Amino acid sequence: DFRQVIREARKDVFPAVVFIKCVSETHERGERGQREAVGSGVIISPDGYVLTNWHVAEKAVEIRCQLSDGQHFNARLLGGDKDVDLALLKLELPDDDPPLPFAELGDSDVLQEGDFVMAMGAPWGMSRSVSIGIIACSNRYLPEHSRYSLWLQTDASISPGNSGGPLINTDGEVVGITTLSILFGGNIGFAVPSNTIRTLLPQLKEHGEVRWSWTGLELQPIRDFQRDTYFEGTEGVVVADIEPNSPAEAAGIMPKDRLLTLNGKPINALYEEKLPEVRRTLALLAKDTPSELSIRRDGEVFNIEIVPRAKGDVEGEELDCPRWDFTVKAINRYADPELHFYREEGVYIYGLKRPGNAASSGLQRRDIILQIGDRVINSIRDIEKAYDEAMEEIDERTRLLVHVLRSGRPRQFVLSFARDYSRD
Repeated sequence: DFRQVIREARKDVFPAVVFIKCVSETHERGERGQREAVGSGVIISPDGYVLTNWHVAEKAVEIRCQLSDGQHFNARLLGGDKDVDLALLKLELPDDDPPLPFAELGDSDVLQEGDFVMAMGAPWGMSRSVSIGIIACSNRYLPEHSRYSLWLQTDASISPGNSGGPLINTDGEVVGITTLSILFGGNIGFAVPSNTIRTLLPQLKEHGEVRWSWTGLELQPIRDFQRDTYFEGTEGVVVADIEPNSPAEAAGIMPKDRLLTLNGKPINALYEEKLPEVRRTLALLAKDTPSELSIRRDGEVFNIEIVPRAKGDVEGEELDCPRWDFTVKAINRYADPELHFYREEGVYIYGLKRPGNAASSGLQRRDIILQIGDRVINSIRDIEKAYDEAMEEIDERTRLLVHVLRSGRPRQFVLSFARDYSRD
């Protein structure tokens, strides 16, 4: 009886589903504020480890979780990764609390199109629910979201609030964490596969992050349908581009090179669906340690050493400057590639308060700040020092000349901050 199969699978996992409410810090409106987000999660151990999405728990200052039996606990954000949209929480349990119900991670690699799955979570913030569907695609490649992982695509109903909840198979195992959905023209949902999660989970527990390595290699498949570009043969992966000042550039790798092996093991990307696996393999290499690549160039095969570096943060640090009525953010090559093109290190205006001093002075969002008064700005610390100095001298001076870079062009503005908009 298929209904009984579904009931058994639901019974195994449903008690481990968690309704999550997060209060996060935000600087997007030109001042430090807070916003509330709701999402879902699943308990994966009896002592209270919870999987959810990075975008649910990002920058959280308070996390509250409600279990299926009505119990509620605060939780700590142990770690997260924006690239895979995964976060790990730990429930703050009393010392004498009994073991919690939890769900097991299954094997996502065995899933096939047509297999039945269930999505569990808290759609639209309405506690918890279950929906059923099938695997529509077991290895979906999404160009903007598939840096290191493919996705499980399902037609099981996934709505806002389901984010972070489990996608389970008919054996009652978690095969994915639901993350994305497209609600227009039908319901299409996507989940991070459990085998990707299993690979990254130890780093989230140990380091609070996934410590990706960076090579500066941009890759394309041998048969690239999107670019209408096809190369001969079926082995290896093609170098599409090299980032400047990267380990790949230092190693002498060039565009159109074909990578054949990495440390003696074949690396192949015949189609774009294989690119995330190759990128993940490169990104999990040991940092500051030589690795050997076998390369084919102009018909000749030779070996070359590449020394990956730490990828670093994928989001820049933020700071609130309340009297100036703007917030700033550090330029980051991954989050702000267009600003990074103009300046590799620096700070830009992230949010403007309206009405406010900065907006009234003509400053705009995404202006790169070069100098404030006599202080050259290269980092968030420089902004912090400039702001503190201005506040110490506010009785003597309430105007500063600000040099910015706007769309690649230098501009100057006089920032007047005599008015305190917070009191008006």
